[in-house]
Amino acid sequence: MWSRRAGTRKVARTPLFPGYLFLHHTMEKCGYIEVRKARGLVSVLKERWDKLAIVPDTEIDSIRSVVQSQLPVLPHPYLREGQKVRIVHGPLAGTEGILLQTKTDKGLLILSVHLLQRSIAIKVDCTAVEAA
Repeated sequence: MWSRRAGTRKVARTPLFPGYLFLHHTMEKCGYIEVRKARGLVSVLKERWDKLAIVPDTEIDSIRSVVQSQLPVLPHPYLREGQKVRIVHGPLAGTEGILLQTKTDKGLLILSVHLLQRSIAIKVDCTAVEAA
């Protein structure tokens, strides 16, 4: 992320998912209690201590690929189809609509904007949109 310190702007390394700790092992109650003691840990994603949430291996592999690629990575809001969103950059900044479709291969969002009680579809750069 970009950071500003003492009036200068520079790139600072930050955690990809701040506040999250990923574990890859079987959890027993004693181990679970030790994990709960980790500094900064707010919550464990679970139903109960012996039924913890599992991040699929395919998603973990994707995260590893991104990290190992050494490409710059920036945080981005989590958006779902059907969600109300707002354009934050460009000539349509401030415009709100419903996210209809995500085309990740093109890095574009198709946004339905209600204008005069009609809908129009526009393609918007995915980095210019946030949840409304």
